[in-house]
Amino acid sequence: MRVNVNKNVIEKIEDLRARIRYHDGKYYVENMPEIADYDYDQLMKELARLESSYPQFITPDSPTQRVGGEPVSEFTPLEHRIPMLSIENTYTEEELREFDKRIRRMLKSERQDDLSAHLNNVVGQASAQTDSVGPVDEIEYVVEHKIDGVAITLWYENGVFTRGATRGNGFRGDDVTANLRTVKDIPLRFLCATHIRIPPVIEIRGEIYLSNKDFQVLNQRREEEGGPQFANPRNAAAGSLKLLDPQTTAKRPLRLFAYSFGYGGNSKFTNHIECLETIGKYGFPVNPHYKLCKNIDEAVSYCNSWESRRDELDYQVDGIVIKVNSLELHDRLGSTSKAPRWIISYKYQPEEAITTIEAITVQVGKTGVLTPVAELIPVPLSGTTVSRASLHNFDEIERKDVRVGDYVVVRKAGEIIPQVVKVLKEKRTGNEKRFDLPKRCPACQSDVIKEEVSLKCYNPQCAAQVKRKIIYFASRNAMDIDGLGPALVEQLVDNKIINDYADIYSLEFDDLVSLERMGEKSAQNLIDAVAESKARDLHLLICALGIQNIGSHAAEVLSKHFGTLDKLMNASAEELEEIFEIGNIMAKSVIDFFSNSHTQDVINKLKAAGVNLSAISKETKRSSHIEEKSFVVTGTLNGYTRKEIEDIIKNLGGKVSSSVSGKTDFLVAGESPGSKLEKAEKLEITILDQKKFEELINE
Repeated sequence: MRVNVNKNVIEKIEDLRARIRYHDGKYYVENMPEIADYDYDQLMKELARLESSYPQFITPDSPTQRVGGEPVSEFTPLEHRIPMLSIENTYTEEELREFDKRIRRMLKSERQDDLSAHLNNVVGQASAQTDSVGPVDEIEYVVEHKIDGVAITLWYENGVFTRGATRGNGFRGDDVTANLRTVKDIPLRFLCATHIRIPPVIEIRGEIYLSNKDFQVLNQRREEEGGPQFANPRNAAAGSLKLLDPQTTAKRPLRLFAYSFGYGGNSKFTNHIECLETIGKYGFPVNPHYKLCKNIDEAVSYCNSWESRRDELDYQVDGIVIKVNSLELHDRLGSTSKAPRWIISYKYQPEEAITTIEAITVQVGKTGVLTPVAELIPVPLSGTTVSRASLHNFDEIERKDVRVGDYVVVRKAGEIIPQVVKVLKEKRTGNEKRFDLPKRCPACQSDVIKEEVSLKCYNPQCAAQVKRKIIYFASRNAMDIDGLGPALVEQLVDNKIINDYADIYSLEFDDLVSLERMGEKSAQNLIDAVAESKARDLHLLICALGIQNIGSHAAEVLSKHFGTLDKLMNASAEELEEIFEIGNIMAKSVIDFFSNSHTQDVINKLKAAGVNLSAISKETKRSSHIEEKSFVVTGTLNGYTRKEIEDIIKNLGGKVSSSVSGKTDFLVAGESPGSKLEKAEKLEITILDQKKFEELINE
């Protein structure tokens, strides 16, 4: 019986982790969130609850053990000397007061431990006297608006701006210095009076945002230019910071609110209020609506006072941040692996609207799971017009008794796809229609099978699944094939040019150039990107295969253990289950995947195409001269193919690009180099002929 309980718990934990990682990618990488913050937080809370009850199932790659979000590949990664951790969220006064009580308990326990240690060193004192510890004094809090923007960090040396980065995964972000220089709110040099002492190196942290007025103007201009509109100000700010051309970023009216010091900032201060005041003196805009509260009662009152007033502001606020004022207490309270213990956010309940369900459609995911979606009469909500809402699964339709024609409450806090909160049954007229569970897949008409709360299509050649699998295979965290996005995959599959992700490697220039919005340059760039992806490490390929329950971390574990795809394919369930972090559910998923004849056919095509099927030795990926440097290869070198040169560079830790830009470090120029050599010379990029290239790789 215990085994069954554990099995169910593991499955639920793995499902929660998979859903959270998916939404992390949509939010942090693609800037296209699909669920409300509140619902995301509920997923995190449920996962944390289960892991607390069953700590034996906690893994290092669980979303509760790290901050979501990875840097995008177009920008150089930048390590944070002090991690930019996330903030725990609350939604009720009771949770805020529990935060205050938790801090008091921690500090009281600390006092008791200190006193107990002292008494143990005093002869004749009874340990029972530790009960004399008094109550913890009132705790001061600083309360600030939680700006709905993009967290960034700014580095200054001797008062001069040198570099800046996004939060990324909390430990490493994207270097977006060139784009941040275009933000007029960011001083390129400290603007403080000459008598104010400036630390030699200091880090300022803050939030990049767009005002509501500027956001409306930006969307109006994009509409006039025929471009897609941004969903909300946060997406617009995030997208603007990730533009490769700073001149385009400069046309976006990005703003800044600075809110704290990072490295080199807090040492000479005693409290957070002093830090905010000094940041303002240094010349940074600080949100004016912060307040020092002498206790939690004042903090709660201030939070409540803004819930109905936030529409008065010209920027988006999704809550209030509450910080312990004392920096000494910051140090004493410390942090978890995910968030500091001295800070919390009080999030306002997301806005809601009432509309009508016109139809219920069904989407098919890459694993064959069918997901119902409510098609709505368009309704304005949180600054955008929404016309679709996720219904999650078919059990939810039955539980909420959702019918076509129903009036429903939808909730949305700035995201693209809102959720149906409840059905307004009192508004029914009798003309509403029940939704019949589909018996066949809407994409391929194969029979579907009920699995717990889901319906699933098991046809591996289902067009909808094929498209999703190919999109996932080419995604940034898998084989990272630049240019192979959803719209292009749709065309390739619909036109029967490719039938699975292995067919990507048989694409030819003529297959692509005739497709919609695919000119000669785009076609050639994709051909080059596909060729480049053949050299990806084994763990990326394992992840890209889309094996159920096998994410990026599990793929790395399997790659390290087996070393080759053939060994993994031939592994027994017992061998898989013996691997640390690979349980019986994952083992079964691996066995089922590789025992499928269709999978074996696809793997054989990958082999024939020359895709790397072995783990790349980490020892060969080290060269201080090459690591993290950007190379462009042009012309021909004697004794090398273009792919061999690029593989050498990548195996030594370098990056390979197809075009010369200001970010290029080296141009490897062989015979007949073409126009790339001329451009590199104009940009004063280091040119390597064959002799210099061989000297560099052999150092």
